[in-house]
Amino acid sequence: MIAADTSTWIAFLEGSGGADTRLLDQALGDHQVLMVPVVLTELLSDPKLPANVSETLSELPMLEIEPGYWQRAGVLRAKAIAKRRKARLGDALIAQSCIDRGTPLLTRDRDFRAFAEAADLDLVLKL
Repeated sequence: MIAADTSTWIAFLEGSGGADTRLLDQALGDHQVLMVPVVLTELLSDPKLPANVSETLSELPMLEIEPGYWQRAGVLRAKAIAKRRKARLGDALIAQSCIDRGTPLLTRDRDFRAFAEAADLDLVLKL
């Protein structure tokens, strides 16, 4: 099972090429994709997202948020910031969801390296 970041989902939905979109396509075909709640929220925030795509994305199995999630996400973000790394709140929430469930993250966003270094976030593609 893998999860995909918003950047990979957007590229996939736009039909962009790349190793990440090919892996996402394969994982979807194999029913091996879990949706991160924050990623779903970001994707559904696009007012131009077709209703059928919205429905399909919403039907994917969701990574559950564990007790203490918000505190752990704050600590994770603080670790990245302390190392003078870019640590956007949304990215920290996505990373913490994957860390909690031991789910590798597929992304094209290099900012996730800060979370991989701070807390062993498993990135599917090394950026």
